[in-house]
Amino acid sequence: MLDRAVTAFLQAGCRMMWGFSPRMIPHIVAAMGPWGALRWFAANMPRYLVTLQVLGGQRTHLAGMVVSLHNGCLYCAYGHGYALELLYLRDRDRLFPLDARTLESWIGLSSRELADRVQDVLRTAGMHAEAVWADTTVALVRGEQQPVDAAEHRLAHLVRMFGTINRIAVEAGCHAPDEAQNPVNKDLAVKKRNAELRATSV
Repeated sequence: MLDRAVTAFLQAGCRMMWGFSPRMIPHIVAAMGPWGALRWFAANMPRYLVTLQVLGGQRTHLAGMVVSLHNGCLYCAYGHGYALELLYLRDRDRLFPLDARTLESWIGLSSRELADRVQDVLRTAGMHAEAVWADTTVALVRGEQQPVDAAEHRLAHLVRMFGTINRIAVEAGCHAPDEAQNPVNKDLAVKKRNAELRATSV
């Protein structure tokens, strides 16, 4: 009973923010227990929401996509990758060069291959400032670098936070993509335009 109540509560919160109820929530509650899940969200979500404002949605979701791909979590990689697609289109009025639906083929890449592919995408997208950001993300997730400033400490928190969800998703076999894990997911006009541009770019 408590598991269902906590699951419904967390799903309602996500639905309010993102316009959908992530299918991952029941797995998180099952893995952490209802009180553990509530404590985890209370400890992590406020900082995450501030990070979205401080670092910006594109950088935050780029980090989420890279961390999740490194950890072999397609569910989370898609949720962040699709959010990045939509934000890029909304903010730059251009189609992002990476279709999140193709990310399944990125699972299992070595860290170097992953970093190289991400760099290629960012160069094509004109996101040159984010290139160093992506490399820093890979270095942090591999434990090869420690955060040295406030922005990198926020990034290190994302690495830990996403890593926890990645592990639960992979262990639960939750792979099928959901929706964009950002409020832009509620912008039906942006989603429609993204789909139309994708269809004509094939």
